[in-house]
Amino acid sequence: MTTEPWYTPMAATELEHLVGSLDLLRTTFRWKADDLDIAGLAHRVGSSTLTLGGLLKHLAAVEDTTFTWKLAGRHPGPMWRPETWEDTRTELLSAGDDPPAQLYAMWDDAVARSRERLEAALADGGLDQLVEEGDDAGHHVSLRRLLLDLIQEYGRHAGHADLIREDVDGRVGEDPPTGWRPAVGAALTWIRDA
Repeated sequence: MTTEPWYTPMAATELEHLVGSLDLLRTTFRWKADDLDIAGLAHRVGSSTLTLGGLLKHLAAVEDTTFTWKLAGRHPGPMWRPETWEDTRTELLSAGDDPPAQLYAMWDDAVARSRERLEAALADGGLDQLVEEGDDAGHHVSLRRLLLDLIQEYGRHAGHADLIREDVDGRVGEDPPTGWRPAVGAALTWIRDA
């Protein structure tokens, strides 16, 4: 059994399993996107418009909006405009001109902020608390549902990243290898016990 901090615990609480699953998907995604130049981050597969750089930027936006906009109804900050996302999602995938270090830092910083905001929310009411996100009838989702939605989002995009990265340079594998740490950007300070 590996001791890497991003692996999901074998037997733990529901919260530890949810956060552990999210951390594993985050780390797998980050490993798939790591250590690429601007050409690697802009690489596309077939007719798809998805790029690893675009996914880094998109998931940074998802992290920030999940734990500000959806959690508490607060704007996620000046770099994001979620009020326009129903009209166009191009700003989320507009990473083509962004330097790699900026894209990595954007994602790393967003994940670190998300972990802090999640910890604060959990201390204030646990998984069952209702959050700002809801429907037009006034029904709100729970913090548990917010976490599950983020896990699903990462599941989709980790799969996209897997295909794109294999096409870039042949990197394959389900999880980061033992001892892996990002070559560019943060030292995974957002991972528990890292």
